[in-house]
Amino acid sequence: MQRNSLARLAALAALPLAVASVQAQAQSHEMAIATLIPENLENNSIYPALVHFKELVESRTEGDLAVNIFGGGQMGSEVETGSQVQAGGRALQSSVLTSGAMSSFYEDYQIVTAPFLFDNWRQAWAFFDSEWFADFMSGAIEAADMRYLGTFDDGGGFVAFTNNERLIETVEDLEGLNIRTEENPAHVATMKALGASATPLPWGELITALETGLADGQFNAPVINTTYGLDEVTDYTTLTGHVYNSASWVVSEAWFQELPEEYQRIVTDAAREAVALSHGASAMLATASWQESCELFEECYIMPIEERQRMAEIARPAWKEWIVEDFGADEQLVEDMLAKVEALRDSLPDEAFQRYGQ
Repeated sequence: MQRNSLARLAALAALPLAVASVQAQAQSHEMAIATLIPENLENNSIYPALVHFKELVESRTEGDLAVNIFGGGQMGSEVETGSQVQAGGRALQSSVLTSGAMSSFYEDYQIVTAPFLFDNWRQAWAFFDSEWFADFMSGAIEAADMRYLGTFDDGGGFVAFTNNERLIETVEDLEGLNIRTEENPAHVATMKALGASATPLPWGELITALETGLADGQFNAPVINTTYGLDEVTDYTTLTGHVYNSASWVVSEAWFQELPEEYQRIVTDAAREAVALSHGASAMLATASWQESCELFEECYIMPIEERQRMAEIARPAWKEWIVEDFGADEQLVEDMLAKVEALRDSLPDEAFQRYGQ
């Protein structure tokens, strides 16, 4: 009797391993996704969207396409994970790349750094979800063997200045300020055009630069400004939205082409829903963070659209000169992008009124 009991216990103990083995054998395909965003369902908009994507894909393929998410930089830097995706997707099939990293694989992406590109979230989302932008991003297949799935808002998209000298209410208030920027020549050109000087520094040196006076201010999304305590080293914040930070979600083209067409359809459709979910969560977090900014900083200010337009008229020519003459972007491509955004600027309000106002 005792031997039989022990045998039954041993069989029960082995059952989970046997089930796991069968499940592993049943999974014909795997999709590992890497992101620097932490594995947190509350403090960011990208990780929850990826979790939702995982649930959709695995349920629709009955577990045959397993999705694993590696957040918090577990798989390395964005450039490192992008290189793994580019290499054919054997170990890593997908990555989320912010604009600087995306530009290192697909140079044309740099045109999306245009200052004051969007007036509001709906315009930005319509642009990034448009057929024009999908066609533009198809160039990443040839350039880097990466297929584009969608664009997330990096930190909420729109940025806000913080500085120690004064509240920025007009373009003249930027005159003479030394602003820390990312190591991005487009941002440097924009700051100089607006009358400020620019000090490009890596993220790790930002707080020290503000504490020591090496820089008077900086700009980041409100959620970054509050999360990383920039109110402790700067006094004033202004929501200008002069830069819209984005993060591109890509997969290995070689891996994607190995999937059955049915699974390709499932991946692309589920990605659309995940991106839409992320947009809403991003706007919510950004709004909450801006309200928190107004509590934490000494003074806060939302720049009116008229002043933003005035700043754009100053900054845009300097940026266009840099992107075409120094960076070497195709001028017609730049003009086409700006025309697409302008068309959305005109059409979206009209469509809303025609549909809901009449």
